[in-house]
Amino acid sequence: MLIDFFYTLRAAKLPVSVKEYLMLLDGLKHGVVGPAGDADGYPIDQFYFLSRATLVKDEKHYDKFDRAFAAYFKGVELVADFTRDVPLDWLRKNLELQLSPEELAKIEKMGWDELMDTLKKRFEEQKERHEGGSKWIGTGGTSPFGAYGQNPQGIRIGQEKGRNKSAVKVWDQRAYRDYDDDIELGTRNIKVALRRLRRFAREGAAEELDLPDTIRSTAANAGYLDIKLVPERHNRVKVLLLMDVGGTMDEHIAKAEELFSAAKSEFKHLEFFYFHNCVYDFMWKNNRRRFSEKTPTWDIIRKFNKDYKLIFVGDATMSPYEILQPGGSVEYNNEEPGAEWIQRLTHAFPKFAWINPEPAGVWQYRQSIGIIQQLMSQRMYPLTLTGLEGAMRMLSK
Repeated sequence: MLIDFFYTLRAAKLPVSVKEYLMLLDGLKHGVVGPAGDADGYPIDQFYFLSRATLVKDEKHYDKFDRAFAAYFKGVELVADFTRDVPLDWLRKNLELQLSPEELAKIEKMGWDELMDTLKKRFEEQKERHEGGSKWIGTGGTSPFGAYGQNPQGIRIGQEKGRNKSAVKVWDQRAYRDYDDDIELGTRNIKVALRRLRRFAREGAAEELDLPDTIRSTAANAGYLDIKLVPERHNRVKVLLLMDVGGTMDEHIAKAEELFSAAKSEFKHLEFFYFHNCVYDFMWKNNRRRFSEKTPTWDIIRKFNKDYKLIFVGDATMSPYEILQPGGSVEYNNEEPGAEWIQRLTHAFPKFAWINPEPAGVWQYRQSIGIIQQLMSQRMYPLTLTGLEGAMRMLSK
């Protein structure tokens, strides 16, 4: 019954064998999940974990598995984790509203406090599903709360992904994947640009042939070979790489992975952490365990000295509240605004820059990018060859 599922995984380049597929069927037969023998009765979340445990042998394939699983079972069941339970029927997508720029301009924006207070009232008052309206939590309307509608500034609830990049808070529990540092680069341009940020020194045991000195010593020794060795040359530059992941950065995964892969090959002393949209009081190294294995930002500031070059990688595209407002994060209620943490980091690491994969031509139209540029003392560079060379040149001064 699941042979098509098996072939979907194989089509996604997952190394799934027939033996593992039979193990999955055996687990279902013996009732590891759901009622044994009932093909339609298995809870989709339990089946997901069982199939991933039996079919995937390495964590690096989890993201491929997730995408293949979603492609095969798309629409079977909506699993959402809300801070406050919202009946899923309220968020059913029957229509998707599209307004012209003129119509959208007529919709009034709410301030942060008003937005939060109004949402609390809606939860207390609303008793049923609404669609196409301007007030209640629902779909396809101009209300600031819900999914698949249009509002210049709202709270997205229950929508698969962003459409207009105007939500100031997102209540879906999302899983981001780590950037692949083993990706084969299609070009060496990024590596060449990063090499501008190099400072070599000879370290370690003397095990590299010093050809000029060997020739000179051999000649001075009447032609008898006199081999001279020196320690290997190593790049002593230290880099602290902070990378935005998820949300609007999904559009730039390929570029971010190329940059990450090149950085890992070029810099021996490289430390990296992930954040989402803006840095706050913690970051993480593994996106699947970002809430269980958090690294406090204060620990990062204390652990690494000012010799590290600080490089942010992100599109800086978000609600301004996420930068300037306590509680503005789309994932949790941060006690201090992101701007405070950016200033602390740039003060701790005087050599800093922000690499932005968004085309420089759109920067002036994004309020959040302008704010980040100010916080970074205008040290923002596009993720292009020229931009990378400029950033590396500035960091090497």
